[in-house]
Amino acid sequence: MAQSLLEQLVEALRCMPGIGRKSAQRIAHQLLQRNRDAARHLSKVMLEAMENIGHCQRCRTFTENTVCHRCQNKKRDDSLLCIVENPADVDSIEEANYRGRYFVLLGHLSPLDGIGPDDIGLDELPVLLDKENLKEVILATSSTIEGEATAHFIGEMVKARGIPVSRIAHGVPMGGELEYVNSLTIAHAINGRKQI
Repeated sequence: MAQSLLEQLVEALRCMPGIGRKSAQRIAHQLLQRNRDAARHLSKVMLEAMENIGHCQRCRTFTENTVCHRCQNKKRDDSLLCIVENPADVDSIEEANYRGRYFVLLGHLSPLDGIGPDDIGLDELPVLLDKENLKEVILATSSTIEGEATAHFIGEMVKARGIPVSRIAHGVPMGGELEYVNSLTIAHAINGRKQI
C-alpha cells in the first residue's frame, strides 16, 4: 500500500538533522493546519536553493555565484587562510570577527568510511597554498579523532611549504565548570595552556 501524502511529508521532513518522527509530525501538522502559505513559500525557496546554490570556486563554501561574496571582498586579509570542515563553520568563525580567507573541506578524513584526501578537496589545497602569499594557515577542524587527523595531515602539507600553521584552541568553554567537562577536553585545555 502506498504512503499517503501526509506520511510522505513526515518522512521528507525527517531528512533534516535533529528531526525525528514526532518532530516531523508536529511540523507537518503545523504547516497544514495553520501555515500553508509559509509552507508554499518554504517549498518554493527550497527548490530554488537546491537548483541554484553550488560551491565557490575559490573557497568551496555555498554560494549562488561562481565566487562567493567573501572571496570577492577586497578588504579581507589575503595573508590568512582558515581551513574548516564545512560551510556552517565559516559562519561561526565570522561571528568571532575573523577577516581572512577560507578553504572549506566539506568533510574530514575518515579512512574507515572510505573518505580520503581527494574526497575532501585536499587535491585542490596545494594549488591554493602555492599561489597565495600566505603568512599563516589556521586549522579549524573539529576536535574529534577525524578532525585531529585531518588537521595533522593538512598541517604537514602546509609546513612542507614553509608556511606557518596554527590550530584553533580547544578546551573548557567560557562559563563551563570543570566537573561537567570530559577528560579529553580538559587534557586539550591543559596541553594548550598559555602563560599569563
